[in-house]
Amino acid sequence: MLSRLRLDAQALRGRKYPEPAHPYRTDFQRDRDRVIHSRSFRRLEGKTQVFAAGLSDHFRNRLTHTIEVSQIARTVAVALQLSEEYTETLALAHDLGHPPFGHSGERELDRQMQRFGSKFEHNRQALRIVDVLEQRYARFDGLNLTFEVREGIIKHSREIQAGLEPELDELLPGQMPPLEAQLLDLADEIAYNTADLDDGFAQGLLSIQNIADAVPMFAQLAEQAETQFPGASERVRFWECQRQLINVLVGGLIEGTVAATDDAGVGELAEIRQHDKRLARMTPESSEINGQIRQLLIARLYSLDRLTEERSIASKKIGELFQFLIERPDSLPEAGRDQLPDQPVERIVCDYIAGMTDAYFLRVYAEKLANHSRVTAFDNSARRTI
Repeated sequence: MLSRLRLDAQALRGRKYPEPAHPYRTDFQRDRDRVIHSRSFRRLEGKTQVFAAGLSDHFRNRLTHTIEVSQIARTVAVALQLSEEYTETLALAHDLGHPPFGHSGERELDRQMQRFGSKFEHNRQALRIVDVLEQRYARFDGLNLTFEVREGIIKHSREIQAGLEPELDELLPGQMPPLEAQLLDLADEIAYNTADLDDGFAQGLLSIQNIADAVPMFAQLAEQAETQFPGASERVRFWECQRQLINVLVGGLIEGTVAATDDAGVGELAEIRQHDKRLARMTPESSEINGQIRQLLIARLYSLDRLTEERSIASKKIGELFQFLIERPDSLPEAGRDQLPDQPVERIVCDYIAGMTDAYFLRVYAEKLANHSRVTAFDNSARRTI
């Protein structure tokens, strides 16, 4: 397969703070374990994927989604004879920077930070988490991950250009990331598209027929399942189809990447880095299927009035809490207040809110703004009495 393009674990660029080699774990194994043991990783369990907590115990959250991405990405890496350990580490770290309430939370935090000439983006926040915010070691801030993992966190879904983002210039701007990092964004798409079909079906928002009408490949799989398992329930037949659909998409990613690298004639990692486009890709057929699933989900799931309303309410509350804390930084927790002499207040507030789970955010929102409303009402009443 593509072992010639594998990231060599013996030729890494190292860590910001040099550490002695571990006696029985590789650098990527150590990075993976540092991610898993971080608080930010554990908090993913309480962050929305698509459906907010409370509707069902069976829907994906940001943590279960991360595990599914890791499983798909590792499968592809092993099939292509790339570095499974590097791929797994990137997959487990790729969503660390997501705030509460999914992409609606991300957009609102970005809107708030733009008021101060800055921005918020979950991959940049993930890098900030592993470089600065996780405080687990006496000798350095952050997790002190390898250069390649830090690079992959930023570049797995986009390129960076020299000079446009000076704080990222150390991460080889203008160069493509290793092939393992390029695979991650497509593994992510496969994971969330097929998982959202499952969650939508479980909630009664999608049926086998709905999906079959929009995705011809799924229609073929549904016909096969009905023929092979005539006595099976619709739910079990759906899972048979979903499992085979994942196989089709994963196989398409493996085949498409092999074809692209062969066509490009690349023979080593250095050529991957200097290539003018990404070489991890699906076959045209599997890419079309993936696109059909995406369009179905947009039309019948993501645009539902109930989900749209939930996203709108969440965005409004994030904006309100952000402004409240900007105006009253003494309401920040002690760790945040301690940073005020050294960090802009908006950066501290953004980090604080971005790290929250959905439930913790709602609790803080209720405590801070409800207390403020009661105090304001009391003050107004006192003024009228006087």
